[in-house]
Amino acid sequence: MNWSYQIPPHLYFVASAIFHYLGPSFAVLLFTRVSVDGVAWLRILSAAIIFAIWRRPWNTFMHVNIKVRYLIIALGVTFALMNYSFYYAIDKLPLGTVAAIEFIGPVLLALTGTKTFRNLFALALTTTGVWFLTDARIEGELEGFFWAFVNAICFIVYIILAHRLSSIDAQTKSVDRLGASVIFAAVMITPLGIEGALPAFTNTVAILAGIGVGISSSVIPYVLDQLAMSKLSRATYSLFVALLPATAVIIGIIVLKQIPTSVEIAAVTAIISGVLISQDKKQDNK
Repeated sequence: MNWSYQIPPHLYFVASAIFHYLGPSFAVLLFTRVSVDGVAWLRILSAAIIFAIWRRPWNTFMHVNIKVRYLIIALGVTFALMNYSFYYAIDKLPLGTVAAIEFIGPVLLALTGTKTFRNLFALALTTTGVWFLTDARIEGELEGFFWAFVNAICFIVYIILAHRLSSIDAQTKSVDRLGASVIFAAVMITPLGIEGALPAFTNTVAILAGIGVGISSSVIPYVLDQLAMSKLSRATYSLFVALLPATAVIIGIIVLKQIPTSVEIAAVTAIISGVLISQDKKQDNK
């Protein structure tokens, strides 16, 4: 039996969230040295280089059929635009607002696959928890909202395409197909971000931070997503996305000794409860 199927998908999300929230700590070091689009380019490029060395994904791309190739390219374009729009959004808006808008997509996808009262109740719990946890405020620059909604749309597309990529071809490995997508993303984002990233090439700290962002925000989370998606239906995966902000609060408690408010505790409890009571038919059929 494949070892990955012996691990509960919840653990993939927790591990993914831990690395997902390490990324911004490296990005802080970059924002003072390069432009917003430069940060996005460094993130994608460093991830692409790592996948190229680790997996040599072009071999997989050459052996899959045309349908899979189109999916790989489409996901690459989505990666590029999703990362580009995310950094522009958080440059103009509070992170909580961007996170709340981003969560609209997973909620809609979860709703499309919610066919039981149990899962509908789980969705209501997680949505309420995320809303209060992100502390969204409708304030900020109009340009920021534009990029936030572009990012939200891209996140929807990412979930749809990446979920399909996780099981589309039994002859190749999903991590190799993922790696090929990230390489295409690097190609797509280069005209948009390379100029803004040029100052990083004369700064060792910026280069190391760029690599850190690529590993913690792209390589590890995207690989873990593929492992989780192979075990879950698309709707249930979308619901599990709610674990990301909840895990951030838990990490803050353990690592940073940040004591959460009563509202945050209630929100985290609602999110975790919603995820735990949800029922996934794909898992039940295994």
